[in-house]
Amino acid sequence: MVIGIVGLGLIGGSLCKAIKQNTAHTVYGFDLDDNINSYALLDGGIDKKLCDSNIGECDYILLSIYPKATVAFLKEKAELIGKSTTVIDCGGIKRSICENCFELANEYGFSFIGGHPMAGLHFSGYKYAKDDLFCGASMILTPQNTDDIAQLQKVSAFIKSLGFSSVTVTTPDEHDKIIAFTSQLAHVVSNAYVKSPQAKIHKGFSAGSYKDLTRVARLNENMWAELFMENKDNLLFEIDHIINALSQYKEALKNEDTASLKLLLKEGSDRKAMIDN
Repeated sequence: MVIGIVGLGLIGGSLCKAIKQNTAHTVYGFDLDDNINSYALLDGGIDKKLCDSNIGECDYILLSIYPKATVAFLKEKAELIGKSTTVIDCGGIKRSICENCFELANEYGFSFIGGHPMAGLHFSGYKYAKDDLFCGASMILTPQNTDDIAQLQKVSAFIKSLGFSSVTVTTPDEHDKIIAFTSQLAHVVSNAYVKSPQAKIHKGFSAGSYKDLTRVARLNENMWAELFMENKDNLLFEIDHIINALSQYKEALKNEDTASLKLLLKEGSDRKAMIDN
């Protein structure tokens, strides 16, 4: 098959390399930075630069760019995409992307499925792309029609050929609700946590817990700000919930209420044990 990749950053570049490593497919790639296109050609990540004249040859097109750019790209190129092509985006939110892209797919006759690869690093850019980034990871798919089992089986087989161990199918609404908790809140908390004045002098006093909590504090502020704003209702719900929970610990400490503090700690410990089973 011919696979088109739009956006050759960490995710898009890793998709290119995973395809070249694990399959015999041909990869057409495109990035706004033409230096990246040239580099990807030189290191074998892509076979050709994706352009208007060859985009119609693609069996799959994977969009690995920001949400608003995803919608804009598809609007601009929709009439050039083949009717047998399946387009999958790789954005971190799904409602705003799918709402627009389902409509475009229906109008122009190609297939569109929302996607979200659950893998990444705290670095960005093609130079950090890895052919094994998705090994053991889950890919979330949000199709317009969950009843089209044949299409989902075909797409899942393609996804797993790149190293993904599982495919989760859900709706755009459900995706955005859950991802606000599992990903977006974690980035907000980590990013806020390192603003403590003690963070500057942590060396020699920090171990695993510090590393675990701060791993995602380093982030691409442009991308994450867009993701947060596009999902602000769900993220605000999660932020309000954690503020309320933290206030209970704060009150127990202020009031020297050891019994309440122990209860809160036990509740959290028990909840962790329960959700991991």
